Amino acid sequence: MAAARTILSAIFLVPLAAGVALAPGPARAQSGADAYPGRPIRFILPFPPGGGTDILGRLIAERLTANLGQPVVTENRGGAGGNVGAEAAARSAPDGYTIVLVAPSLAISPSLYSKLNYDPVRDFAPVSLVANVPNVMITHPSVPANTLSEFIKLAKTKPGGMNFGSGGSGTSNHLAGELFNIVAGVKLVHVPYKGVNLAMNDVLSGQIHLVVIGVPAAAPHIKAGKLRALALIAPQRSPALPEVPTVAEAGLPSFEVTTWYGVLAPAGTPKPIVSRLNAALVRIMHTPEMKDRLATMATDPVTNTPEEFSDYIKREIVKWGEVVRQAGLKAD
Repeated sequence: MAAARTILSAIFLVPLAAGVALAPGPARAQSGADAYPGRPIRFILPFPPGGGTDILGRLIAERLTANLGQPVVTENRGGAGGNVGAEAAARSAPDGYTIVLVAPSLAISPSLYSKLNYDPVRDFAPVSLVANVPNVMITHPSVPANTLSEFIKLAKTKPGGMNFGSGGSGTSNHLAGELFNIVAGVKLVHVPYKGVNLAMNDVLSGQIHLVVIGVPAAAPHIKAGKLRALALIAPQRSPALPEVPTVAEAGLPSFEVTTWYGVLAPAGTPKPIVSRLNAALVRIMHTPEMKDRLATMATDPVTNTPEEFSDYIKREIVKWGEVVRQAGLKAD
């Protein structure tokens, strides 16, 4: 528990030629920031199609298109736990015509990879958080543990004899499992998959004992009795699973893992453009229509200022860096 406490204690005007300046004529052309956007915007989604990032990104792109008056075109650039897409965005021109949707893997990668081809703080201009997805801890009904406390007691009797699945090394559900090991004082063995839904499929078959996954993917199976929900990792219960207690209610108040999503632009993107994008995201994420759509996905719209998002990323880097250090993890 000392390790757990350590973690918890531990984010233009171009000069005119004289003749032109004095001559009457049409008004000066708009500057780049004033005229933004003047062409389509590329929206990088750093995970494969069909996952949570892809679904949310396409919803946002559709509404940004309507709000900004220019097509916002999604581009899936999956690979290396989101690093391929993040690097592509970091290396793009800082003109507001490339943005990227990121998740907690952005804050995990700096401590997990010994060599990273981008810096999540230095190489980006944060725009805003856009959403949070509560996670749920799931197991198979055949596991002799009806509650989280019972699961922890069972795991302590079998050190190294039980496991947890994830969407791959360095993903947020991988680090969630490692944090659970530390906070709960258990030793579940990590089993990585090429996607967290594949890990959930093996919970459904009884081969994997635990997965931390977003509520939208697990809820139908929980309601059908094919999965057992041990606890919701959120401050309050979810309307999608009202009968499932929070981790605090289940006896593990120090366990906090939120799957968040946010939008970044390349570092050096003009502040007026970042402000324009921020205003557009704040507007669309909180419309009644978008809130209703996200509610069906058990997803909460959450926005903030670029400065607040920057601070949040820095705090997440520190938090997950401590988990990586204490768990002795390396992805390369």
